[in-house]
Amino acid sequence: MKTITSAKLAALAATADDLTIIDVMTPEEYAERHLPEAINACIYEVVFLERVHEAIPDRNAQIVVYDTTDTTRAARQAAERLLTNGYSKVDILAGGLAGWLAEGMPLIGTATVPVYPLLLDGRYELDITASRLEWTGRNINNRHLGTIGLASGRATICCGSLGGGTVTLDMTQIANSDLADPGYRALLESHLKSADFFDVERYPTGTVTLVAGEPVGAMPAGTVNYRFRALLTLKGITHDLEIPAVVEPQADGSIKVQATFAIDRTRWDVTYGSGRFFERLGMHLVHDEVGIDLFLIFRPAG
Repeated sequence: MKTITSAKLAALAATADDLTIIDVMTPEEYAERHLPEAINACIYEVVFLERVHEAIPDRNAQIVVYDTTDTTRAARQAAERLLTNGYSKVDILAGGLAGWLAEGMPLIGTATVPVYPLLLDGRYELDITASRLEWTGRNINNRHLGTIGLASGRATICCGSLGGGTVTLDMTQIANSDLADPGYRALLESHLKSADFFDVERYPTGTVTLVAGEPVGAMPAGTVNYRFRALLTLKGITHDLEIPAVVEPQADGSIKVQATFAIDRTRWDVTYGSGRFFERLGMHLVHDEVGIDLFLIFRPAG
């Protein structure tokens, strides 16, 4: 894959009539800062090639693509797609936007490489309307999907690290989401709320208490970057839990947390259909492991 230095691109831009520079990052980043005369065609969008075709119908035109730092596949992938689709003169800007800035070249917009939001110290409240807890239960032939209600939650940030907090579960809002028949769905939900499973009449709430959170270190966006040590209380029984999570601060000051893990339900005396506790279950056998997906949004407390 051919590359071009910032100095050579600047010289080429001053003389070439058929040169098009393409910023392949998101429209939001392009609006904040981009090379002079650059157009935007986001490589992450499915219409990337259509936008390039519309802007540059001549397959023999000179094209230079760039991303933010030239350390990921964004610019390279854009160049590969253009070459595969008949464009014959495609270069990648060495160093990307960061390399251009390091050479003292001009920009349209803020003359900095994007700095993404950080975790800000303070108290945060769980936005229960925008958050959800999903569960997956299985047996040998099937699986069921559903949700559990979230009643409240809070978290604290200290020294830029997500620390203690709690999330209160509304066990009376256990719901199934995969059964289309209303009668079967209501029957399953009633069973899950009964003493066979979570006994919500006696234990209407559960809690997840965050004891400690350890950052995993510099990790790519969208991968696990925190591991929480937590306590889960269900049916009045408390056991420890490790929760791997993706923690992402947002530009509006909120914090998104996504976690996927599994629990052994029998630790909390949810033993219905468990082969550890009953024999010859047949069609009533239920796997002990329950999958949990958390999608939480914490907002700064007023």
